[in-house]
Amino acid sequence: MRVPQQLQSGEVGFNMTPMIDVVFLLIIFFLVSSHLAKQESQLDLPLPVADSGDTPVDSEQPRVTVNVLAEGAIRLAGRDTPINMLVARLQQHRQKEGPNLEVRIRSDRTVPYRNIEPIMKACADAGVWNVAFSVYNSRDVPR
Repeated sequence: MRVPQQLQSGEVGFNMTPMIDVVFLLIIFFLVSSHLAKQESQLDLPLPVADSGDTPVDSEQPRVTVNVLAEGAIRLAGRDTPINMLVARLQQHRQKEGPNLEVRIRSDRTVPYRNIEPIMKACADAGVWNVAFSVYNSRDVPR
């Protein structure tokens, strides 16, 4: 039996098209997700002013931002969250990210401390030990 001419001369190769498609989809996914993560810390809030404090350093440590708006609404990871659901949501983030999860509290400067205290208690109840506050340095206060 004679082998057809097409099979004898053709080379076997891999089709790279599906792999390139997957790589581009992953790139787009990570670009979009990193953009959304940065948006939550760029919410326009008039932060409190402090005379001391550390300049934030971008680290690889997992972080969740809790924004407290002027009317007292709490936003965790960009979604409105009632105070009674905050512990459960923080525990979910801690299980997903690990025990070194940092919670950064960004609050409008007009929000009284009585609205911030339950957030700190929720962090403690969720087992989060690393809590930081976002403030403006008194030298760099935007006017």
